[in-house]
Amino acid sequence: MMGRMSDPTNVLRILFMGAGAVGQGVGGFLAAAGHEVALVLRPRYRDALARQGLRVEGIFGDRHVHPDRLTLATDPAELAGRQFDAVVITVKSHDTPAAAEAAAPLVGPTTAVVSMQNGYGNVEHLADRFGTDRVLCARVITGFSIPEPGRVVITVHADAIRIGSFYRPHHPMAERLAAAIDDAGLPAKAADDVEAVLWGKILYNCALNPLGAILGVHYGALADSPQTRAVMDAIIDEAFAVIDAHGFRCLWPSADAFREAFYGRQIPPTYDHRPSMLQDLAAGRRTEIDALNGALVRLAAEKDIPAPINQTIVRLVHFLEAHAAH
Repeated sequence: MMGRMSDPTNVLRILFMGAGAVGQGVGGFLAAAGHEVALVLRPRYRDALARQGLRVEGIFGDRHVHPDRLTLATDPAELAGRQFDAVVITVKSHDTPAAAEAAAPLVGPTTAVVSMQNGYGNVEHLADRFGTDRVLCARVITGFSIPEPGRVVITVHADAIRIGSFYRPHHPMAERLAAAIDDAGLPAKAADDVEAVLWGKILYNCALNPLGAILGVHYGALADSPQTRAVMDAIIDEAFAVIDAHGFRCLWPSADAFREAFYGRQIPPTYDHRPSMLQDLAAGRRTEIDALNGALVRLAAEKDIPAPINQTIVRLVHFLEAHAAH
């Protein structure tokens, strides 16, 4: 464990709401660097961390956080009366409304609310609930896993965590939080183009995650096959029709430009990665398909754009969810 921060004015008080692998991983680095970190998490994780602390291992080195450096709860109501500089939402997209309501009593007049999640719609929901001035987006494309309670492993990293606002440039808490995470040892940057950055992740996830889950294969297998490439190409074409129709900001001007980056630069570092959606299905958990390809289908319908490939993907994943539940 690293020592506490020498300048207490730089210490951030941060709550991770729904702290699974990402929340515990990022929170562990921040706590090890001396920030005041609270985690709302499942009982089995709370119990393990209360006994042995939190160990975060992997490509950015090892950190061990003693239990007395963490505030642990299974219900945000246990934290009533505490003040936080930032409340970071790390739940699955379908749990965002419930998490926002549960965290609301802990959101003070100057608290930033940060979506550190996958998919479309989370930032927008939080902005409707808390106001656009305080809501931030954090895009994460680093792989965190929990092999056992109390231990998080960072296995893959594609780019720095990017933090920013959809609604205003140069948000001061985006700057502070990104600097704190980066100083703690996880690469992070403030970003004025975070909406475009997030759409880059949505495109990547929509093309790979559900198709890999349906077929039960890793990402490289999808890229190697002309049959699955054709399906991914169609998913991407429909996604760009949605982006163009709605005027969303994106890092690439066209589907062809994105595909060049997708096949040439994005898939190779994650070639052996198996989709998180496949893991959710195997565990009988609800997936995030409705915040990914499902969101594309809804957005397409709003503009009377056909999206038959994404609609088919959504229906197949919902079938698998229903099958896994029995």
